[in-house]
Amino acid sequence: MKTPPLISVITISFNQAAYLRQCIDSVLAQDFPDLEYIVVDPGSTDGSRDIIASYGDRISQVILTPDDGPADGLNKALSACRGRYLYYLNSDDVVLPGAFREAMLEWERRPDLAVVYGHGLVIDQNDRVLRRVYSAPIMTPLLYALGVAVIVQQAAFLRVDAVKAVGGFNTTNRTCWDGELFLRLAMAGHKFRRKHVDFGCFRIYPGSISGSGRLNDAYEVDQARLRALVGLNLPDPLRLLLKLTIWSLIRILDWQATLGRLTRKAVPLARSC
Repeated sequence: MKTPPLISVITISFNQAAYLRQCIDSVLAQDFPDLEYIVVDPGSTDGSRDIIASYGDRISQVILTPDDGPADGLNKALSACRGRYLYYLNSDDVVLPGAFREAMLEWERRPDLAVVYGHGLVIDQNDRVLRRVYSAPIMTPLLYALGVAVIVQQAAFLRVDAVKAVGGFNTTNRTCWDGELFLRLAMAGHKFRRKHVDFGCFRIYPGSISGSGRLNDAYEVDQARLRALVGLNLPDPLRLLLKLTIWSLIRILDWQATLGRLTRKAVPLARSC
């Protein structure tokens, strides 16, 4: 019987052929051989499936069945994955060189962790770096509900058994299924660890969800539901004041990220907290 891989990588793809090859290449170029790569495409019509097929068996498994949105596609791949750890990447995003090896070093030191995460870069349709995005130093349900415990999805690695234990991704969430998963892991008492490195690139362009803003209203509804899940039922003015206070305190205490913001200095992948 073939030995299970250490990392399962999932890419969900739907009509983003312009960026798909760069995404796949960034995964396959990692200096980490012990992985499987699963690509999910529920019905692209822009040539994406031809791009996927061109990689042959370099992609471990391709799932082409229709699904009920990104979270459902991720769950289909999750049920098929054999790895101990999970990394998932949208088809218009990119993982930076050496990310997998760097993340696994943290699990060698702390096998009890459920999530290892870092920072990321925001890029445009021409691969130009627009800015750096910093993940929060700590993750708790209350901090997430306040909006100050943001984790860059393209910079997050998860332990598969922990993800499955909380039920995977919520398929009814169409805007922040990744954030809800982090929240549910935190609510279940799982441990998080941030590394002060850049792991991945998040692409924003006019046609992307974040770039177009077309799901902003739905996002606010999802965030209100998650605040209720945590039990944060404060009036908006009081909640926003509490958010600003804690956000300011975190900025002061998280000196490495604050220094990076002020100097706009890159965070080398080789350096960690």
